[in-house]
Amino acid sequence: METSSVTRLILTRADFRKWPWWSLPVAPRCYVGLAVVTAMGSACYAASQTTWHAADLVKYSLLLGCSIVAIAGHPGKAIRVEGATRDFLSAWVLPVAILLPPVYAMITPVPLQILTHMRAQKGVIYRRAFTVAAISQCYGAASLVFRSFPVSFAGGAIGSGKHALTWTIAVAACELLGGRGHYLMVMFAVKLADPHVRLLKLELKREALLADFAEFDLGIILTIVAGVSPVLEVFAVPTVLLIRRFLMHEQLLAQSRIDTKTGLLNSSTWEAEASIEVARALRTQTPLAVALIDIDHFKTVNDTHGHLVGDKVLRAVTDAIQEHLRAYDLAGRFGGEEFVVVLPNARESDAISIAERLRRHVEAMKIPVGDDESGPHVRLTISVGVSALNSHTRELNDLMSAADAAMYFAKQSGRNRTYAAQRPVGAVVAGSLGPEEVPGDPADPVSASAPVGPDVSPA
Repeated sequence: METSSVTRLILTRADFRKWPWWSLPVAPRCYVGLAVVTAMGSACYAASQTTWHAADLVKYSLLLGCSIVAIAGHPGKAIRVEGATRDFLSAWVLPVAILLPPVYAMITPVPLQILTHMRAQKGVIYRRAFTVAAISQCYGAASLVFRSFPVSFAGGAIGSGKHALTWTIAVAACELLGGRGHYLMVMFAVKLADPHVRLLKLELKREALLADFAEFDLGIILTIVAGVSPVLEVFAVPTVLLIRRFLMHEQLLAQSRIDTKTGLLNSSTWEAEASIEVARALRTQTPLAVALIDIDHFKTVNDTHGHLVGDKVLRAVTDAIQEHLRAYDLAGRFGGEEFVVVLPNARESDAISIAERLRRHVEAMKIPVGDDESGPHVRLTISVGVSALNSHTRELNDLMSAADAAMYFAKQSGRNRTYAAQRPVGAVVAGSLGPEEVPGDPADPVSASAPVGPDVSPA
């Protein structure tokens, strides 16, 4: 009897020989595997040494329930800070580690990570398992450390006056051990997998430091609230959701500015920032140019190879554009296969040189249709129109209109060319913008008055 697709999926994932974990280099593979096995063994041993009480189970159910509500209550998006995902799960593990025996803290990451995996994003399973193992071991150790403090300094319940202060200090020390400990374990795994990554540089950035402090502070506050009464933890859930929203603000703002397929600025954001650059150039009397780029015969690529290959072509051209621009140039996606770039401090000749280098780079690219680099490839070209600030083009709309007319003429003249608009916008028409015919390679793009090579300025 033929097995169902669900059964086949389960059998495929059950085959450990096909796990992505095997694709890791030997060192990180052993490190990840050892951490997971050690965490499982430690949790089993801790369970065998625990005296189970109904009151502890009730308290644990309440704390776990609040954490589940908090995870389920935020949008299904992971918070990414400097390339690392911050989910604040450890903030909910700390109260469990402080108020209950270590085994509870060691098993808490399991349901929380499963729910996060279902809610936020489908991460790689072995990474989730390693994160669970790291949190489990570090907060299990933090729980033991907290119980090693004298009762007069910490103890099972928060007191008042001086004891409340020392109790909080003990909790903070345990959060440093648990929170920073498991994060260092994860970062060490990242370093093993990619020795070139510069972790210290990422960690010292403002956004990363702010996220670390927020997670540290949130864990302590949740623990103090639960220490007073676990029931009060219900009122802490909205606070957690608000903090997550606050930290996601910058990420959501960036997403609203970026075109999702290419990673460039979307048209509205580019237009707003380009207008600022034009105003600055006019105020400081510095040069500025705009380039409009269009992929030739892009519809043919979609019709022949499908939209997935079309998206790959868009990303390849995007990467080429970003590679050939300066750090302060602004690139955006203007339409389906059209891109637009504003070039501050660039004269028309500079813009033509940049556009020419880009055009020739794209012309030489071979984009594989599939995953096999030796398989079929897509070859493509671009047409570019360039315009610069002058006495006739002093507004962004004028620059865009002139560059669009130049690009249109490049397409009408055979595509795979760069043209520059050198006349008032009202006079830029197909008959007046064209190049002077000169001997040489007919594929060489020219400006409105003279042939232009990669290192030759227009006459």
